[in-house]
Amino acid sequence: MPVEQILSNARIVTAEQAFVGTLVLQGGLIARVEEGVSGLPQAQNLGGDYLLPGLVELHTDNLEKYMSPRPGVDWPSASAVLTHDAQIASAGITTVFDALAIGDVNPRGKRMQQLPAMLEAIAEAAAAGHLRADHRLHLRCEVCHPDTLAVFRDLVEHPLVQLVSVMDHSPGQRQFAKEDKYREYYMGKYHLSEAQMDAFIEEQVANSRQYSDRQRRSIAADCRGRGISVASHDDATLAHVQESAGLGMAIAEFPTTLEAAKASHELGLKVLMGAPNIVRGGSHSGNIAAAELARHGVLDILSSDYYPASLLQAALLLAGQDNGYDLPRAIACVSRVPARAAGLNDRGEIRAGLRADLVQAQVYSGQAVIQQVWRQAKRVF
Repeated sequence: MPVEQILSNARIVTAEQAFVGTLVLQGGLIARVEEGVSGLPQAQNLGGDYLLPGLVELHTDNLEKYMSPRPGVDWPSASAVLTHDAQIASAGITTVFDALAIGDVNPRGKRMQQLPAMLEAIAEAAAAGHLRADHRLHLRCEVCHPDTLAVFRDLVEHPLVQLVSVMDHSPGQRQFAKEDKYREYYMGKYHLSEAQMDAFIEEQVANSRQYSDRQRRSIAADCRGRGISVASHDDATLAHVQESAGLGMAIAEFPTTLEAAKASHELGLKVLMGAPNIVRGGSHSGNIAAAELARHGVLDILSSDYYPASLLQAALLLAGQDNGYDLPRAIACVSRVPARAAGLNDRGEIRAGLRADLVQAQVYSGQAVIQQVWRQAKRVF
């Protein structure tokens, strides 16, 4: 029989409640969940800290920061993946869907050139057993880019691809319904002149008209045939949501209005919002605040997006607001619900028989302080 591990004197957060108790781990799984403190000498005393399910992150482009740490700097991909992975694990994330962008709307961007190296580096590090977290791939498909469908079809057969999202970041709709916000974002991020920005907008609008609808439908159909979960992105209107539901999408990423979030929730799409939106108190694009969706009971999933440490912090903040989200429900937004939405039924909550993916955390002055992280009962942080 595999050796047992006993974690005791912890404030365990299950899907239903929080209580002081003990976990028995065996063979990488949770064998037993018990109330009370173990008296066995081999039990590890967690000192009353929270013991949470390992966090599940569906949408992060954090790896890109390590691939290009400065403008014009290309970092070796193997090193970038290992550094990204260490940060992910230290944030309590035990399952991560690394979002790789297909179709770069940045006129000076290198995402498309970096894509093969990023994918290969993740796959090689995972195969070698060098990664702390369990890495999957999320293909972010910019449907207004001319080459998106062809590149998607080249990559979708990769065994690590288990989530796909479709998005259109052209101006005048969805995330950038307000053109002034679009100008502010892209001119600031990519240092474009007024003339360059005008030309960029004209090109993006034309590409959207020519490619977006056809590529969105084709990608959704391909994913349905393969059993891959699909997410919409930045739905803003009832018509957007009805289209997403009709295409069989399971997740609504970052809906920009209360109307779209409510409709998504009612039609069975899990509503995903950014954890930084909760931590910062609102959207950097001027769209609906995640906390507002929580007050209406239509927030299902949080994603760290561009800041891994925001994930647990946002869940704790969510549980402390006047919104109907107690601690178990808030923690489910970063564990059980995203796991199920992505088709992973073996993790995401503390329950006998599931993977022993766990996080020990303290709370200090409202800030989550992670002490230990286990993936399949092996300590990885």
